[in-house]
Amino acid sequence: MARILLIEDNEDLVFGLRATLEFEGHQVEVADDGETGKARFAEAPPDLVVLDLMLPDVNGLEILGGIRKAGNRTPVLVLTARAEEADVVMGFDRGADDYVTKPFSTAELLARVRALLRRANGHGEVERRLPVWRFADVEVNPASGTVLRDGTPVTLTPKEFDLLVALLRRRGAVAARSELLAEVWGYANANIETRTVDVHVAELRRKLEVDAANPEHILTVRKKGYRFRV
Repeated sequence: MARILLIEDNEDLVFGLRATLEFEGHQVEVADDGETGKARFAEAPPDLVVLDLMLPDVNGLEILGGIRKAGNRTPVLVLTARAEEADVVMGFDRGADDYVTKPFSTAELLARVRALLRRANGHGEVERRLPVWRFADVEVNPASGTVLRDGTPVTLTPKEFDLLVALLRRRGAVAARSELLAEVWGYANANIETRTVDVHVAELRRKLEVDAANPEHILTVRKKGYRFRV
């Protein structure tokens, strides 16, 4: 059982989500506006946050940014009616772990909740045993969860960091999107349709490559996936 904070103002959606999550055995706390959501998170940080971006009083991105600026790594699943890639990228840049676009199926949401909780429960055990990697002017330290570029800290979201480590661990071998979805996001269904990996790769390139449009290290392998050039 996990404690889940649901920050959503749509009463019908809240009713359905709460019933579904409680049926799965989770304890669900609801906040129907942003300020209440922030207060309840501060009082007792949950195991997972399900966050609507379009709240009546506070932009969900502001709440998300506040959680990450405080150094909290609680998984955040974003609910959004915005399907535009720029909005999705902005959510990931603020620290979202995954997103679901409305309308969505109950099965899809539950699969993503399970994946985020599994990943959160097992996070860090393997990483602490990995070496420090260096490429170009970048240093990646899995034990401390830090990334430096030319000696300056680079802010990566938890999933961006996990994806980077997953690519580095393969030492140049190709990683299929389905492999990365299973390893980083915990998706059991390898055939699930999502651009999650592509969006995160684009953000890693933007933050770590000299020229994101012409990457030297995080490479696309056509029709196969991605690999890291050692």
